[in-house]
Amino acid sequence: MGPIKPIVMSLTHAVAPLGLDEWADQIGKAMDAGERLVTLFGRVDSSGPDEEVLTSAVLQSVDGQLGLLRARGRRGSAYACITARHPAAQMLERELWEQTGLTPTGHPWLKPVRFEAERQQHMDEHPFFSVRGQEVHEVGVGPIHASVIEPGHFRFMCHGEQVHHLELQLGYQHRAVEALLLQRPPGALTSLVEAIVGDSSIAYAWAYCAAVEALSGTQVSLRAERVRGIALELERVAMHLVALTGLATDIAFLQGGATYGRLRTAIINATMRVCGSRFGRGWLRPGGVRFGITDALRRDLLDTLAAFSKDMAEVNALMLGARSVQSRFQGVGVVAHKAALEIGMVGLAARASGVTGDVRVSLPGRLYAAHPIASLTEEGGDCWARMRLRMREIDESVRWLNELLRTADADLAGPDLEPLGPLWHDTLCVSVRESHRGTVVQALETGPDGRLLHYKVQDPSLLNWFGLALAVRDNEISDFPICNKSFDLSYCGNDL
Repeated sequence: MGPIKPIVMSLTHAVAPLGLDEWADQIGKAMDAGERLVTLFGRVDSSGPDEEVLTSAVLQSVDGQLGLLRARGRRGSAYACITARHPAAQMLERELWEQTGLTPTGHPWLKPVRFEAERQQHMDEHPFFSVRGQEVHEVGVGPIHASVIEPGHFRFMCHGEQVHHLELQLGYQHRAVEALLLQRPPGALTSLVEAIVGDSSIAYAWAYCAAVEALSGTQVSLRAERVRGIALELERVAMHLVALTGLATDIAFLQGGATYGRLRTAIINATMRVCGSRFGRGWLRPGGVRFGITDALRRDLLDTLAAFSKDMAEVNALMLGARSVQSRFQGVGVVAHKAALEIGMVGLAARASGVTGDVRVSLPGRLYAAHPIASLTEEGGDCWARMRLRMREIDESVRWLNELLRTADADLAGPDLEPLGPLWHDTLCVSVRESHRGTVVQALETGPDGRLLHYKVQDPSLLNWFGLALAVRDNEISDFPICNKSFDLSYCGNDL
């Protein structure tokens, strides 16, 4: 048996749809047994006499395998919510309700996620939670922020300077991405997919390409997979450096802010020398990669990483050794292991609370099976743990890159593109990749003619924003900027 692939694919008629209540109950039982809910979504099916909703849930078993559960119900009907048993489902059930009208009965926090469709004109009616008590007051921040920060509203319920509760209202830049993805041929969506979340262009492009390749039966070469892995790890390094730059700047640790920013420029410029874009756009395409890595570029990357590693070690030592940094980050913004697990946090934010989970390890596919990478965790769950984990993940990515670039038999030169055939009909494919934030999920479903019926996108930020709200509790309101930057979540990744 080969390595577990980061893809689950099934003929839609081969998965018998359950009733909604039975579907929800089976999901709950699977999560009781330790399985992780990767995604949950639905689409409206108007092909029959009654408008129905087809729902899908993807779960990952303890041994790493992905499984699919589907259900069918009339639009506007209700089912017993999963969230009451497993809070990790709360955001996914809210999104399902907003997009399809299916109501999860008993959901404790049923509110719009991004105010889609007709709800867009009623954002000012958001039902904020309120805290009552003598001297309790509210502080509203945003949606318009200073500098180039994306729009989002944060409502703090405070007693003095201490935050009792934070509620986030996003959706201000909802772009109807999933509908846009159905307006072009399925093999020509890369440029749009790369722009869904701009700082995760490679992760999004790879998840999309892998899905289209699976649906067309296209086998990509290991050489192309290696180049894609190099692109993804360069993106991871660069974007972790963005967060470290922000963390250092937010506490006026200027040596860190200036140096991390400079080091990020070195990495994204190296990416640009390979593919012409500092963000890796245009590098990946269905069937493989448009740009390979010649011997000259290989040497250039190795030289860049050697110089980078020396300076990175020095600035990390300064940050970790400074008492001002320690006092500002340690014990601030804590998300306990149990809480992170219960609310379904993913990616670095979860691993900083001791929750293991990394698609590169649990679903390695050919690439990471041939070239393993370590999944790292921290136990503290605070801003300090999230900062340290970013540093360690950068070091591990650099180690992995150096090892692969020095591999004698790793021929990486030249473009490598296999032609795509027609997509299989009546097939659902769910593809996942580990971005610098966590699991990027893309689900593509074809109809009887092989055209796309549905395209579902899920960014890790959707599952982690609630973790940020928990992190701020019982901290001072002035701690919010560093808590926010330590998570480094995407507004547009939530809003889609």
